[in-house]
Amino acid sequence: MLKSKANWLWSESNEDSSIVEQLFKERGLVTKEEQEEFLHPKLEHVQSPEYLHDINKAKERIYEALENEEKVMVYGDYDADGVTSTALLMTTLMELGVRADYYIPNRFEEGYGLNESAIRSFAEAGYTVLVTVDNGIADVHEASVAKQVGIDLIITDHHEVQDTLPDAYAIIHPKLSDEYMFKELAGVGVAFQFSHYLLEYFPVELLDFVAIGTIADLVPLRGENRVFTYYGLESITNTLNVGIEALKESAGLSDIISAQDIAFKLGPRINAVGRLENAMLAVELLLTDDEESAAEIAEEVETLNRERQQIVQQIAFEAEKRVDKSDDVIILYDENWHEGVLGIVASRLVSKFDRPVIMLAYKKDENVLKGSARSIPGFSLFENGMKLQHLFTSFGGHSQAAGFTFPYENVTEIKRAMNEQIREQLTEEQFKQQIQITKEISLSEMTERLVEQINDFAPFGMGNKEPVFLLKSEPTQVRQIGKQEEHLKLQFKSNDHTVDAIGFRYGSVGALLSERTDVSIVGTLQVNEWNGNRTVQMLIEDVAVNEWQLFDYRGKQQSKFFTPFIAQYDRNVLLGKDIQKMRAIVDDENAQYITYESDITSLEQTDILYICDLPKDMDVLKEIVQQLQPKSIHISYHVENSAYFQAMPSREDFKWLYGYSLKYSPIQLKVDIGSIMQNKNWSRDKVIFMLKVFLDLKFITIKDNVLYINRDADKQALDQSRTYQQRIQQSKTEQTLYYATYAEIKQWFEPLIQKRENIEEEVIHGL
Repeated sequence: MLKSKANWLWSESNEDSSIVEQLFKERGLVTKEEQEEFLHPKLEHVQSPEYLHDINKAKERIYEALENEEKVMVYGDYDADGVTSTALLMTTLMELGVRADYYIPNRFEEGYGLNESAIRSFAEAGYTVLVTVDNGIADVHEASVAKQVGIDLIITDHHEVQDTLPDAYAIIHPKLSDEYMFKELAGVGVAFQFSHYLLEYFPVELLDFVAIGTIADLVPLRGENRVFTYYGLESITNTLNVGIEALKESAGLSDIISAQDIAFKLGPRINAVGRLENAMLAVELLLTDDEESAAEIAEEVETLNRERQQIVQQIAFEAEKRVDKSDDVIILYDENWHEGVLGIVASRLVSKFDRPVIMLAYKKDENVLKGSARSIPGFSLFENGMKLQHLFTSFGGHSQAAGFTFPYENVTEIKRAMNEQIREQLTEEQFKQQIQITKEISLSEMTERLVEQINDFAPFGMGNKEPVFLLKSEPTQVRQIGKQEEHLKLQFKSNDHTVDAIGFRYGSVGALLSERTDVSIVGTLQVNEWNGNRTVQMLIEDVAVNEWQLFDYRGKQQSKFFTPFIAQYDRNVLLGKDIQKMRAIVDDENAQYITYESDITSLEQTDILYICDLPKDMDVLKEIVQQLQPKSIHISYHVENSAYFQAMPSREDFKWLYGYSLKYSPIQLKVDIGSIMQNKNWSRDKVIFMLKVFLDLKFITIKDNVLYINRDADKQALDQSRTYQQRIQQSKTEQTLYYATYAEIKQWFEPLIQKRENIEEEVIHGL
């Protein structure tokens, strides 16, 4: 048995429905009109921006600034959404002829959102209008400063609205707009609609910006966001923006651009600039019309991205070692951690430990902690953080991601309070990540046609997840691939149909899959093309085995095969003849070591039973297995002096040896045993075995290596000898547990495990 890392949840489905019908149902698309609109988005499906609150007032102020030649400052943010929002609005203002410039705050010196010193510097430089993109909704104090210094502040934002609104000239925010129906725009979506209204036409040429910012910011790809990304991806594929084209080239992208290309290649590169340097460099890249300059900036961005990857890897390595598994909310900090990448590290730790994670940089000179947080689905960082707002200097974000700054002395109270919050709200099972499964699928259903039908539902992302399918089958091949064997490749065959499944960073799972076992995998489908051959493959998101497993390492080095499992499972029992020898194989403080003579009545169920030596009595092994009810059994014993391949001496053999002993008694064994062996061409082991049988039956006695015949011994059958019976039992044990096939040995254990199987059958993964 192998437990899944995540909770597998079924979509509500009708077994008779097709996969396409199920995909419509998952998305709540009931009518033909809704389905058609989803599969074929049109630009006219985007609501007019005139319904956004304050947008007309904001437009009039921009046109007033244009007429009076006032200076307008666009104030953005340092992530991909903020960068694309800034570039988009700047492009619009420049087209209108507005005297505009842009500003991105430094993440490390100024932090997120408006800051007072920047606003005062704008006033001194003669700017009279300040437009925020992707920020500002929480900046109450800064809005008052803008008013004091004579700057009209226009806020365009999409972040959560807090208790008090800033006193701004105008606020354009979907969630403050009763008549604007779609509330989930990204910051760049709001900026686009403002530009749309300013330009008085639909600026399709700006949708490449919108697609990048929308996908990178992880907003739901439904409604208007779907329209924007659907056409925006097409725009990026054929972009005329020299900066985006240079960025594509540096990322190795030349074909049709997908949402995944933005999520994992373009978005992270833009974000890397703001994480390590000032994000104004990224805006410069998107605004330049000089190909040579674009190539140089893109190369600089690529260098920053590689540096970012190295920093993330190092911090993640350090952080993992500091995690206290007793904490339900993980809060870690360090003076030397780079605050620009802490959100990425937090995401990695959430995936590994299934806990909300807050990663912080300690500012020793200010005695404050500052950083980012990521969460699990059942725990809202925003809602729970708002309850502790009095402990923070600054706080903002969403349900699953947030930013914090607070005095160092508050960390203990914040940690205590958040651990208390999550323990009140979630059960242990709710901590696990969740995977929504669309449908169970067979190998024969995994066709190119199906993949084409699924791709009609793209672009995939938040709110429009790529469908995940469950495949249950016995793999014909299990391989660990990659330079460090860090990836997993499974192959399944049915008649002439072959399907591969690839699990990136699942290489360690390969050792946890036994042969001839049905494996359950969940993942997405794609078409893989290699050397002109096109095949359907599954990208694995999780793996499970829902039955007990037998791992067969008979006659092989034990520690090599045990090590991967000891680290993965909490309850491990090693069974053998000698505890010290077993400790030499695997020395683990959490493992239990027992022999065949141990009292097992108090032993509890275990995850894995490692059988290091064959038993003398198979009934004893049966009792141990029934008591422990392991999820997996590992057999790693070997046989010396095999009884199975040593034929039992015949009755005539015993008769001859007894006659010889009777005739020549007393016999000097040191001298005469060689004569017996030579006379009958017997091995020493055979002769000694028969003599032990005679000793058991008291036919002979041996003293000081001299054999005496016992002429008064009672007649007894040979099988009354304990030694004789042990040889028979040993031979049977070897035949059953060593020389038998894998299938035969598994069949022998099968009825002993049924107790656990019956109990867990209905509860595995909640399926």
